[in-house]
Amino acid sequence: MLTIDKPRERGNRMIAEQKVKELENSVVELAITVKQEAIAKSYTKVLQKYVSTLQLPGFRKGKAPASVLEQKFGTGIREESVYTIIDEAVQEALKQVEDKYKPLPYSSPSLVDEENISTDIEKDLQFAVTYDIMPLFELPTYTGLSVEVPKVEISDETVTKEIDKLRDQNALVVEKDKSVENGDIVTLDYVELDSEGNDVAGTERKDFVFTVGSGTNFYKLDDEVVGMAKGDSKTVEKSFPEDYEYSEYAGKTVSLKMEVKQIKVREVPELDDEFAQDVSEEYKTVDDLVSSTKAKLAASLESHLKETRLSVLLDKMLEEVTIAVPQSMIDIEVDSSWRRFVSQSGMPEAQILKFLEFQGQTKEDFTASWRESAGKNIRIQLVMEKIKEKENFTVDAAELDAEVEAQLKDITDEETKEYYRTMIEDDMKTKKAGEYLLGNNTITEGTAVSYEDFMAGHQH
Repeated sequence: MLTIDKPRERGNRMIAEQKVKELENSVVELAITVKQEAIAKSYTKVLQKYVSTLQLPGFRKGKAPASVLEQKFGTGIREESVYTIIDEAVQEALKQVEDKYKPLPYSSPSLVDEENISTDIEKDLQFAVTYDIMPLFELPTYTGLSVEVPKVEISDETVTKEIDKLRDQNALVVEKDKSVENGDIVTLDYVELDSEGNDVAGTERKDFVFTVGSGTNFYKLDDEVVGMAKGDSKTVEKSFPEDYEYSEYAGKTVSLKMEVKQIKVREVPELDDEFAQDVSEEYKTVDDLVSSTKAKLAASLESHLKETRLSVLLDKMLEEVTIAVPQSMIDIEVDSSWRRFVSQSGMPEAQILKFLEFQGQTKEDFTASWRESAGKNIRIQLVMEKIKEKENFTVDAAELDAEVEAQLKDITDEETKEYYRTMIEDDMKTKKAGEYLLGNNTITEGTAVSYEDFMAGHQH
């Protein structure tokens, strides 16, 4: 722990002495000694306030002697005067501390050992507060590093899979006259039957549509409909395992009567020049489609590889430095993630909280697993900020103007525009810092992985 003494200064300052002591997790303790004269003045000020405003029995308003008020309310007046002077002293002391010991904007100083703070106005007042500060750390080595990232290549098979997705997206669903096969889209009526062959009330379903073989229907009626034709009816026995996903049917056997109402099939278009032209007017042939698809995959891969290279470099830097992130910073980061989660869910926050309560969880329980990644994200941001500061990256004014115009073209309020302009400029500097790191470190290719496996681990 480091203690910084602040020497006594001349003038009318109320503070006789202040010391800053670094604690763990970027918390500091600010110890303050307030001169007795300042406490006495505060006491007199508070006392006079009550002399002029209180009305006591036997006295006109504002005419009760101070001695009477002191006798009746002395303890409370002393406490109020002490806490008033504490607040004033903290504000004054914070103006004097070094910038690195200034509190975070969202960290309010908390009194240490509050119950034992003296209210004796005849002596100097000694107390301490704690608060969070911006983490203090030395910037780790950030150039000349060597890291490894996976080697990823786009195979012909990957391109074919991507084009097959396009073909599937452009498939037509048409009615089929033949019997049901796996992959067909079937419209079905069904109902459970009791031991006497009567319909079980509440189990009837009309015009239920599902894809055969998908297993996405309640009774798993896939194999049972294969071979049936439109208009066919039959009754089947279905036995369910003890671990069936719907507990009310686990270990049971039921009779089901079902009728096929309609059979459809997805007709996937052939991969030919006509299909390529249907996908985009830019394409004339299959070769055009294949080349464009491969180029799009390559662009997406390079973007994710760039993120990976930078991420691996930053991980390497974090291994070489200890950055104690205060809990208040993590709280803010987690809360920001929570607000994004709520926004993306499309549901009111109250509804999400109710759902969590139904599951026996609180918001804190749900977000607990986010705290580790939040701490890492903050450490990365802090390192990047220090690099930006040290390298003093600048943004060309014309380049910034163009970016602002592109992003804020619908905003007319100049004050709002200026606020976002500052953010955009900072983002551009962050990108420059990233490019700087990628250009001043050695990044080699390691173990080969498939495009699919690599991208599966980089979904946003």
